[in-house]
Amino acid sequence: MANLKEITLPDIGDFKDVEVIEVLVSAGDTINAEDSLITLESDKASMEIPSPTAGVIKEVKVQVGDTINQGDLLVVVDEETAPEETAPVAPPKPVDSTPHPAPPAPGEKKAKPLPVAPTQDDMPSRKAHASPAVRRFARELGVDLGQVNGSAAKGRITKEDVQNFVKSSLAGGGAATAAAGGSLALPSMPAVDFSKFGETEEVELGRIKKISGAHLHRSWITVPHVTQFDEADITELEAFRKAQKDEALKQDVRLTFMPFLMKACEAALREFPEVNASLSPDGEKLILKKYLHIGVAVDTPNGLVVPVIRDVDRKGVYDLARELMEISGKAREGKLGPADMQGGCFTISSLGGIGGTQFTPIVNAPEVAILGVSRAAMKPVWNGKKFKPRLVMPFSLSYDHRVIDGAQGVRFTTYLAGLLSDIRRLVL
Repeated sequence: MANLKEITLPDIGDFKDVEVIEVLVSAGDTINAEDSLITLESDKASMEIPSPTAGVIKEVKVQVGDTINQGDLLVVVDEETAPEETAPVAPPKPVDSTPHPAPPAPGEKKAKPLPVAPTQDDMPSRKAHASPAVRRFARELGVDLGQVNGSAAKGRITKEDVQNFVKSSLAGGGAATAAAGGSLALPSMPAVDFSKFGETEEVELGRIKKISGAHLHRSWITVPHVTQFDEADITELEAFRKAQKDEALKQDVRLTFMPFLMKACEAALREFPEVNASLSPDGEKLILKKYLHIGVAVDTPNGLVVPVIRDVDRKGVYDLARELMEISGKAREGKLGPADMQGGCFTISSLGGIGGTQFTPIVNAPEVAILGVSRAAMKPVWNGKKFKPRLVMPFSLSYDHRVIDGAQGVRFTTYLAGLLSDIRRLVL
């Protein structure tokens, strides 16, 4: 007997009447849990909606051009016929009908063939089946999606397919042209049989790490990074924070260092508006943001996520502390929606609760800077007359050198260190 399940649009954040721009399944398709069903696009973002269950699609209730909201019916799935996981079967290799030269005569040196890049004639362009995010990624690398073979269901093209196409073109002697006009080489790692050296175990990389890994890789190869290191004397700030412990308990708030750091970053971003900006896709303009939303990296059992706290400039320390508690809890429970992680201006990654002295965080593009915070430690600091014990916090600022030059970078870190050293400056 069929076990039919209706799949509706989940909570996707502060979006209403979102347009369906792509339907990725049809009646009769067999799907696994987390397979994408549809692609939505608002004026702010595009997103794919995954299936919460496995089975066979019985009915598709939406079509391209529909506008939908939370709770609207997307598809009906028969869970009784859920697919069993099987190893993927490689498609048969096509017969090579290309004529090959005769083997060399004995004693004759074999000529090494010249690599030939695929051409429009070799690979005729066709209509591509890909999400908006993949199309944007392909445009950034200068790839014609009509020449890329899709590996996902129904021939849909993924970001990995685009990356593999570029690598294949380079290996064949071609060159992928970067947006800046230079040649971009993406050498692939050689395959290694590690079992030759000892016992191994292969485990699946988590979904969050797969998604964030692709984003971090793209940021690393497209953003020219520079990292500025600095220190802040937070002795007085930490004493003030501890003095507010009783008041925080009355308000049922856990008052950590992070809300104070966010307020200091907010003031620094207002002082240096270029850091609160993004570069236009053509690299010709700087988009200055009049709002202040700050992302805070949260360590979860499934990987690192970066929820965004909005309007930091309009909230007090206790408000931020309360919101951080709520959104960190959602992150660890895996309940963050796409809207919770969009719209950030600047990101803070704090490892102070774990350890370490310094690190170089990767810019969370399209933002142009990210702050990395390490564990504070007591150090002897010379005050002009004698050494005194001070609580010193090391931190680092990684930034996009196309937008922020070295002088701006060090001015930003110096200004931020001054705010953290004397919290009274925040009210000036």
